[in-house]
Order: sequence, then C-alpha cells, then structure tokens
Amino acid sequence: MPDFVQIRPLMFAAVIAALWLAESLAPHFAAFVRIARERRVHGLRNATLGLINGLLGVLLLGSVIVLSVHWAQTHEFGLLRWLALPGWVEALAALSLFDAWMYWWHRLNHMVPFLWRFHRVHHSDPRMDVTTALRFHPGEIILSTAARLFIVVLIGMQLWHLALYELILAPVIAFHHSNINLPRKVDDALRWFMVTPWMHWVHHSRLVQETNSNYSSVLSIWDRVFGSFRFRADAEMIRFGLNEYPDDDPHQGIPGMLRTPFD
Repeated sequence: MPDFVQIRPLMFAAVIAALWLAESLAPHFAAFVRIARERRVHGLRNATLGLINGLLGVLLLGSVIVLSVHWAQTHEFGLLRWLALPGWVEALAALSLFDAWMYWWHRLNHMVPFLWRFHRVHHSDPRMDVTTALRFHPGEIILSTAARLFIVVLIGMQLWHLALYELILAPVIAFHHSNINLPRKVDDALRWFMVTPWMHWVHHSRLVQETNSNYSSVLSIWDRVFGSFRFRADAEMIRFGLNEYPDDDPHQGIPGMLRTPFD
C-alpha cells in the first residue's frame, strides 16, 4: 500500500495524458479544442492544482490513511471485520460501501455551505475536459481525507481494498470529466452501471437543479437509488461553470482558485 500511494499520482497522470490525446483527436465539444492557446492555459492551471494535491497526498495524506487502517486492523475494529464475511464478499462490500460514502460526501459538499466554499473551485471551471478532474482546492482534499479516516475505519476496510478502489476511481473520474466524443449509444450502455461523460456533464451545468444532481463517483446506481439522477440529451447546450465566476474572472487563475473559499 505505501508503494501504491507513491505511484497512484503517476498512474493518474498517465490516464490524464491518454485522455487528453483522445479528446484532442475526437472531442465532443470541438470548439474548445480548436482554441489551442486557451486550452493549454486552462489545462496548465488545472494541472498545477493537481500537482499540488498530488504532492499533498504523497507527503502527508496517504500516510495518515495507511496508519488509520493499520490501527483498525490491529484492533480488529470495523463493520466488515465484525461480520467475518468470505474474502470476495468482504471485498465487494467494502468497495460498494465506500463508493456509497463517496456519493454522500459529494452530495454534502453541495449541501453544506462551508464545504461548498471549497468544492465550488471544481465547479467554477467554465470549460470541461479531462484536466477538470484535477481541479480541486487543496482544502477540499484535506477535508475529504479527514472524513475518509473515519469512514474507512468504520467500514473496516483493508489496505488492499482501499488501493483497489483508488485504482478503479482514478481512471473513472478522469473519463467522466473528459471531452471525448463518446457515441451516445455507448454512453447509454455504460451509464447503467458507471458514471459517464454525458452523465457528469449535467453535473457541471450552471443550472442549479442540474449542478445538484449526479453525485456518484464510480457506480451510477447511487443517483438512481437516492433520487438525484438527471440526464440531458442536448449535451451541446450545457453551459459549464458557475455564473459568479465568468471566463475572465481573476478567480480562474491559480491565486484566485486558491483564494476562492475565503472570499
């Protein structure tokens, strides 16, 4: 697990690079790709936040989670340890329960004003491509990690459960933020079990009722179960971002994004 904490950012970067190339060759929103300089600036800004968060994860947060899981394992603490399920059932339960937690944590970031101050940095992006998956305020990363410490221990996840979930989560998040021209029929089929670009584009809409929908991270079932699923067939008409942060707003730069939660 410690080795995985070190290589996860590199794996994520490789997925981001591959999807950047794919959306360069076959973009859904072609106009943004044609404006090369704007796309480069946009990508560099988001990648800078991603680099900060990656260093934060490697140097501090990953180790904290490893220590908390090790404590729970040493003390035989956690729901799955108490149930003593067969190995494969325990693994599926761990992944499913944690993904359900990720749904509710995301939803709380939209419901709780203090959490939204940080999460709105992600939603203020007026363009949508794979680098948007990197655009998170470091404060949100710290808050989400603090919440994870509690839920991982409570569920009773093993280190390899967490590593496997992160291995699945990283490419899925990059995929559903991407500007790749995925055929509608393919997206329709994938959307029955996982979050897809067409589904997540709605979540980044400027319309409040659409912003407050489609909170799932990996499995799309949670939005259907908890009544927050929305879909639009006219994806080309979606305006991304937040009305209070236009394209030329100072908050679109690195200093502005870091300052956003405190304004």
